[in-house]
Amino acid sequence: MTDGSRYIPYNERSGNESIVYFTRDLSSDGLRKLYSRINQNITGKVAVKLHTGEPNGPNIIPREWVKSLIENDIPEGRIVETNSYYEGDRYTTEQHRETLKVNGWTFSNVDILDELGTALLPVKGGKWFTKMSVGVNLLNYDSLLALTHFKGHVQGGFGGSDKNIGIGCADGRIGKAMIHTTPGQPDQWDIAKEEFMERITESTKATIDHFGKHAAYINVLRNMSVSCDCEGVAAEPVVTPNIGILASLDILAIDSASVDLVYALPEHFHHDLVERMESRHGHRQLSYMKELCMGNDRYVMIDTDNGDSRIYPSDAVKGVKPFEG
Repeated sequence: MTDGSRYIPYNERSGNESIVYFTRDLSSDGLRKLYSRINQNITGKVAVKLHTGEPNGPNIIPREWVKSLIENDIPEGRIVETNSYYEGDRYTTEQHRETLKVNGWTFSNVDILDELGTALLPVKGGKWFTKMSVGVNLLNYDSLLALTHFKGHVQGGFGGSDKNIGIGCADGRIGKAMIHTTPGQPDQWDIAKEEFMERITESTKATIDHFGKHAAYINVLRNMSVSCDCEGVAAEPVVTPNIGILASLDILAIDSASVDLVYALPEHFHHDLVERMESRHGHRQLSYMKELCMGNDRYVMIDTDNGDSRIYPSDAVKGVKPFEG
C-alpha cells in the first residue's frame, strides 16, 4: 500500500505484534514511568533526540518533564539537536543556542550534532539513498532515545518518531537538503507527498540501524497542533484533545499506535489532524517503514494505568476532554 493519503485500519494489517506502553498521565511522572518500561538497552552515553522548538513555541514537551527524566533516569543522557534547513532562529549554531536559552533548555548542555560537521551513515535497502548525512556528533553516543512530541506537520502530515529522527538527525545543510530538495531545483521544498515520506524514513533507518537494539521511542500526544514545532508561535491553534504518552522499542508500532489513537477520537475532535495527515499523504511514512522491515504496524497496547491490561485505541481515548490551552 503506497498511497499515503489512505489510512490502513488495524484489521487490514498483517504480521507480528510489538509491545506499546500507554499512560494517560501527562506529567513528568508519567513520562518517567513509561521510560522505565523501555530502557533496558539504553546504555552508555545516551542521545535524547528532542525537538526543542522555535523561540517561545507553545506546544513543545514541557522542559520540567525532560529535566526530571534526564536528571533522575538518564544520568548519561544529553539532549541532541541539529540546525535547521530554513533560515531563521535555529539556522546557525549561534542562533540555535540563543533560541535554546529563550526556550529554557538551560539545565542541559544541548549537543547540536552538526556544529562540528557531518558524517555519512549507510542506508540499507533504500531506493532514494545509499547514505545519509547526519551531524557528526551523533557518532559519539552509544544509545538513542527519541523523545517525540507527536503532532501534525505542514509537509509530512504528522510528526512522530520517524520524523523526529529522520529530519532531526540529518544535518542542517546536506542531510536535510537531501530529504527536501531535488538538486538544481529553485524550490527548497519541492519534494512532497510519498517521495518525501520515503526520504524521511530512509534517513531514519540509517540512524536506527546505527544504534541497533540500543534505541527506544516515546511519543507524547499532547498539544497536537496540525503545525510542527518548527512553526513556533505561528503554529495553528490546537483543537485535538490531549491523549497520553506512548513508549515502545518498535518505531513503526509507536507511530502506528499514535495515528490510531488520533483516528479513534470522535470525528469532531480529530477532523483537522486527520485532514492534515491524509492531505499530505503522511501515511506513507508507516507503510514504507513496514516495507523496509523497520518494525510492526500491529501491536499490543499495554495500559500501565490499569494493571498492564491490554487496551485498544477506542478504549484509550474514552473520556478525553476538549483541549484547553
